This record gives sequence, structure tokens and C-alpha cells, in this order.
Amino acid sequence: MNTFVLLFMTIILAVFLSLAGNRWIDKLYAASPDILSFPQDIAKRSFIRRRGLAFLLGVLFSLTALRHPGMIPIQLYFLFAFEYLLLLYTFTDFEQQVIFDNMLLPFALFGGIYTTVMGMPVFDHALAAAVGGLSFLLLSVLTRGGIGGGDIKLIASLGLWLGTDALLSITITGLILGGIAALLLLVTGKKKRNEYFAYGPYFTIVTILLTFY
Repeated sequence: MNTFVLLFMTIILAVFLSLAGNRWIDKLYAASPDILSFPQDIAKRSFIRRRGLAFLLGVLFSLTALRHPGMIPIQLYFLFAFEYLLLLYTFTDFEQQVIFDNMLLPFALFGGIYTTVMGMPVFDHALAAAVGGLSFLLLSVLTRGGIGGGDIKLIASLGLWLGTDALLSITITGLILGGIAALLLLVTGKKKRNEYFAYGPYFTIVTILLTFY
């Protein structure tokens, strides 16, 4: 496919998905105000997402298409879906410290389908999901809720997509970066020891960067 045509289609897709993503998140916020950390500040905290999601998706999809010019269409579309949902999780976790089950379910299903369709080692990916999820469940217990339920399900879902080796790299990197960020917030007084810290964005951002390599 001509590069110009591919980029044009990619941008159109990004605009459409940004509209759908913003609408989806707004509906989930409205339906579950009791699980939001900052329900009174929805408009303020979602400003960047509302104004910038289309641009971010356009850049992300375009760079992905250019980075993988020989990728077959079905794999590229799966990769777009992968990046799209991860970006939505990044925003909801930064905005309201929540990753919705309704968003994680299609992500997990797509991961299982992708692994099967692309002929990847199903057992390895299933093992990554199980071990990753159980490990973060244990971390949640040990940290007394420092790791949230959304983080547990996110890691398990990522395991279905990535397999054991890639998941291990992402979790270690995400925990280190998240730990550094949490320490800085504690030192600067912006967070207290007993307050919940959103680790999810550090896993999602690291994973998105990984897709380029």
C-alpha cells in the first residue's frame, strides 16, 4: 500500500477512535462515580484527553505503520487496537486512578485471539497471564492495596499478548519507574504513605514504547 494512503487512513482511524474512546470513558465515568478518585474534577482532569487523544493516536498509529512497513494488515490492526486500549487505560488511571473491567475484557480477548491467529506459543502466553496476575495479586496483598485490582488484571491481560519474557521486562521496568515516581511524590508531599498510587500508566507507557521494537 502507498505510504501516503496508509498514513491518511491511519489518521482517519485515529480521529474516529478518539471520538469513540472519549465517549466510552465519559459514559463509564458517569455510570460509576463511586469508584472514581476525583469525581468532582472530571472535566479538569480530562482536559488533555479530550483535546489531545486524536493527535496522540494519529502520531502513535502513523509511527507504528512507518516502523513496521512489512507487517501484514491483520497484525497491524491488532497492534493499533493494542496501543489504543493501552492509551485509554493510561488516561483513566492518570485522571481517576481506575482501569475499568469493561475496557480490560476486550483487551484480554483480543490478546488471546491475537496469540492464536499469529501462531504464537499459546501455553507461554497463558502462563504469563496466570503467573503475572497471581504475582500482582500477591503484591497487592503485601502492599495492602498499593497495587490495585486494575493493575492486576492489566498485567494478566498483557501476558496474553506478550508472553513471559516481554511481560517480565515490562513489569520490572514499570515497577522501577513507578517506584521512582511514587518516591518523588512522597518526598515533595504530593502524596501520603497511605494514599493509592496509580502504577498502571507506567506499565502501559513502557508497553507502548516496546511496540516500536
